[in-house]
Amino acid sequence: MNFIINDFNIYYEKYGNGKSNVVILPGWGETRATFYHLIEVLKNYFTVYIIDYPGFGNSKFPNRDLNIYDYATMIQDFLTINSIDNPILIGHSFGGRIIILLAGMYKINIKKIILMDAAGIKHKKSLFSRIKQTIYKMLKKGGLILPRKIRKKYLDKLIKIFGSSDFKNLDPNIRKTFINIVNENLKHYLKDINTSTLLIWGENDLDTPISDGLIMEKEIEDSGLVTIHNAGHFPYLEYPNYINKIILEFLKIYK
Repeated sequence: MNFIINDFNIYYEKYGNGKSNVVILPGWGETRATFYHLIEVLKNYFTVYIIDYPGFGNSKFPNRDLNIYDYATMIQDFLTINSIDNPILIGHSFGGRIIILLAGMYKINIKKIILMDAAGIKHKKSLFSRIKQTIYKMLKKGGLILPRKIRKKYLDKLIKIFGSSDFKNLDPNIRKTFINIVNENLKHYLKDINTSTLLIWGENDLDTPISDGLIMEKEIEDSGLVTIHNAGHFPYLEYPNYINKIILEFLKIYK
């Protein structure tokens, strides 16, 4: 199914027919396919919605750069258009950024929140990273004097040398959006979240470290952190049955 709002044409899927609604917001680059095990359980008790973000899965990317507020507004519009009030929101990584805004800034009605290895806290860069970024910016600026045909090859070469693996694998049309998102610090919105929140975190997460989970537990008043031992950034894929059990217990459904 698709919903269209402004210049967004977003693909989503719907499962189950329970009275309460669950909306799953995947991580960056993920699609509905990675949440198959969780959906298979939740659809027995809830109506479950999951979307493909612009540029991923079956959703096209618009002809402009986006920021995290564009994504949050898009999800808010999705909820309104589909008459989804007071949903349970589940977000992994990037999906957590959106939920933090929806709950802490937009103040929409949310029944419960589950954040898994959520992003949103910006870390201070190491000295090495700052030096690397400075060199990249200098070389990029110098490349602007090159002829257009040579300039593109030159800039592509810089990205291969200086870019992260995530950045290198992105479609060039999405790279500026990725930069906009990761540079936004959402920590100050955490204290404004007043919805009961479950935090699930892999203890060995290198993308959003467990220290982020501890900060969120401290800042979100009604929250609790469950640490998944020997798990990385994707505990719901590494230990699906265990994560499903934790989520069902938090939602007061015992299988």
